[in-house]
Parts: sequence; structure tokens; C-alpha cells
Amino acid sequence: MTTIAAIVFWTSAGLLVYAQLGYPLLLWLLAWASRTAGPAPDEAVGGEGPLVSLVIAAHAEAPVIAAKVANALSLDWPRERLEVIVACDGSPDDTAERAREAGADVVLELPRGGKVRAQDAAVERARGEILCFSDANAIWEPAALRRLAARFGDDEVGYVCGQVRFLDAGGNNQEGLYWRYEMALRGLESQLASVTGGNGAIYAVRREAYLVVDPVMGHDLSFPFNMVKRGWRAVYEPEARATEKMVPTIEGEFARKRRMMSHAWPIVLRGGLLCPRGYSPLYALMIASHRALRYAGPFLHVLALVANVLLLGSGWIYLAAFVLQLAVLAGALAGRVLRARPLMIARYYVLTTASVAAGLWDYLRHGTPAGWAPPEGTR
Repeated sequence: MTTIAAIVFWTSAGLLVYAQLGYPLLLWLLAWASRTAGPAPDEAVGGEGPLVSLVIAAHAEAPVIAAKVANALSLDWPRERLEVIVACDGSPDDTAERAREAGADVVLELPRGGKVRAQDAAVERARGEILCFSDANAIWEPAALRRLAARFGDDEVGYVCGQVRFLDAGGNNQEGLYWRYEMALRGLESQLASVTGGNGAIYAVRREAYLVVDPVMGHDLSFPFNMVKRGWRAVYEPEARATEKMVPTIEGEFARKRRMMSHAWPIVLRGGLLCPRGYSPLYALMIASHRALRYAGPFLHVLALVANVLLLGSGWIYLAAFVLQLAVLAGALAGRVLRARPLMIARYYVLTTASVAAGLWDYLRHGTPAGWAPPEGTR
């Protein structure tokens, strides 16, 4: 029994450490050994550039849609080469009217069908050679579109995601810290092969590479690996920048990630993410390390804790590991009332890790609805 518990403990703990620390180190070493700087151009695309359609899927976005359209129209891109499309997904307010007043080229008023179906409808109407997508509350920097478009100068690139920076609303959410870590990983993945995930705030797709996916499977996770399977590269462009308001609280971030994971689990379990067919060995390793192990995190933590309890009395290292795990959990509880940074980081880590399991529970219990609503405090 002790031998089995030891195997479970060291395997679980080892995989957790590898996923969080070993994998980034491995990517850095591979990038250093390859001595490649990646295909990112020094300059953004010049001249008129191709015709671009910028799609903004919107549900109940009246407070921010006019500012978003104005931001799109102010981008450093010829107006006659830019088509702004607002796809209203059953909006219960005057989002569509405000989008028209702000100058959107096309405004679609669609029945409620979810973000993905709204994006699909917009793509059917779009005229652009490059399809860009953004959230209604994401503000792009002026050069962002040129930076995205420049990456399509490489004929192998089918998908490009930019860098989103979260604005601190003065709450206790620690998402900004995590996101900087995530962007560093994304940059290394892009340099070596392709990214394993994107974001909804700023990304673009070559028109012929666009995929129609299950409406519960968002583009952020389903597009990159599917692009790779179809022979395209999915890359990250850090100079294409956008800002988005952060969910103010860690508890709000838990709810947001729980909803996101209820959409991610269908992709993991039945969407083909874990099937290595079409992957290079390196990209398969990336998917296993960055996605499979990340989503296994809460279950590995439970296994490690249970095995650790069974191993108490078998040596000082198991006592130290047990105390460390209890300290993280205690810090997470204390972080609810005390705003000390280490405690808030512990709370963020515990709750966002738990959100992965909560999202799976939601998906298995009642499925995943295609519809979505803006997270509280982000508009």
C-alpha cells in the first residue's frame, strides 16, 4: 500500500511541477538550442494591404459597442480596405442601433444562437481576405491590425493571435500575473511550432483557413490545433496589442473560467484536441504539456494530497509536502479576507485550478449552452 501511495504521490507531484515549471523551462531550452528568432517581421505590413473584415460578436453590449466600433475605425488601416461587422446575438438591448450609429459597415441582428454561430453568420457576409475577430470590450492599439496582417505574409500561417493586456479594475484578481506567464509560453510555442491556444480579444484567420466548429466549442481553443491538423501554422504576434477590463474579483474570475472550461471540455473530450493525428512530435508534446496536463491539474492535486496523507510517517519529506499543501489551501482561505499579495495569489491558484473541475462537472451534468453573457464588471 505504501509503495502504491508513493508512486501515486511522486507521479502526481512530478506532473504538476513539470506542467507549471518544467514545461516552460523545456520550451526555453529548445528555443535557445534552435537559435531561431521566429518569422515575425520587423515592420508591420505597409501600403494598402488586403481587404480585412473585423468581426465583433455582441450580446447585450450597448454600454461599450459604440466605443468598440470607433476604435475599429481608428485603426491604422485604409478605411476603404476595412469592413467592420457587428453580429448581434439576440441582444436584448439597443446594441445594434448603437453599432449602426457608430459607423459599423454591417450590423446583423440574429436570433440567439451563441457567439460562434454569430461569428459564422458574420463570416458568410464578410468580404475580407483576412478575417479579424475581437470582443466588444477589447480596445486595439492603432498598429494592431497591421501587425496581425503582416504575419499572413508567411503562406504557412493560417491563424494569428495578438497580445491582450488586462486592465486592473482595483479588485483582487491576479489574472494579470497568470496572463504574463501564459503569454511567455505562447511566444515560445509560436517560435518553435504553433500555439496551443488563443484569446478572443484579438485574433485573425486567413479566409480559406476559417473553420465552422460546434457552437459550444469556442475559437480560442478549437482553432489553433485544428489549423495545425490542416497544415497551417497558428502563431502569436506580441506586437498586435489590445487591452480588456479584468474581472474585478478572484471569485468572479473563478466563475468566468468555470464557464470557459465548460466550453473547453467538449473540445478536449470529443473535439479532437487529444488525437495526435496531424501533429508533429513537438506539437504533440506541447498539447500534452500545456493542455492535457493543465486540465488534469485539479485531479492531480487531489491524488497528490490523498497519497500524501497515506504516506505521513514515512519520512520528513512527506511531512514537508503535506505542510506545504495545507499552507497553500490555508492561504487561499485567508486570501478571502486579507489582501496580502501572497495570499491572493494562493487563492487565485486554488480557485482557478478548481474551476477546471467545476467546468467539467457542469459539462457532464447538463451540457454546455452555446449562449454567453459578458462577465460581470468587465464592461
